[in-house]
Amino acid sequence: MTTAIATRQADLLWILLFTIASTLTTLIFACATPFPALAALAAVHLDRRDGVLLMLAAWAVSQAIGFCALGYPWDAATALTGVAIGTAAIAGALVASVANRLVPLRAPVARLAIAYVLAFATFKLGILLWAPAIGHTDAALSLPILQRQFVRYAAILAGFYALYRVLIAVGVPAPDAAPRTVLA
Repeated sequence: MTTAIATRQADLLWILLFTIASTLTTLIFACATPFPALAALAAVHLDRRDGVLLMLAAWAVSQAIGFCALGYPWDAATALTGVAIGTAAIAGALVASVANRLVPLRAPVARLAIAYVLAFATFKLGILLWAPAIGHTDAALSLPILQRQFVRYAAILAGFYALYRVLIAVGVPAPDAAPRTVLA
């Protein structure tokens, strides 16, 4: 097996593992998918293309669970809200990835923290920009809810990062975060 194929397989494995971890977290804690936490992980450990793939995978699983298991209504308003969440998640991943490439920090925890703050802010700004179309964002964007979500998702990020370190320590191949693809 060539190194390029092995590297790509490791990257895809991490997209799958991060998606599964996100799905389990969402189900266990009965909370929204932690897109800002995923975006920070993607920014530090995956290239930009794979970060977008991770957001799409986590979003698709989240939508499938919502519509198939949680009884989301099959209507245009709910579908539009899903689109808003998906685009905000991708925007968060892209901003976090760009920032990770520009900030000259070496410590992964510091890079994760910066990527997380930017991913969270971008994700919420994305939802805010969709507000005229989707409505009902006043409660989701209230300061007390934002504070709770920021802390909850930061804790989830810490758990995801601990899981990442454990899996690397037991021999799961690390993803290749080298920027191979730049999305315009």
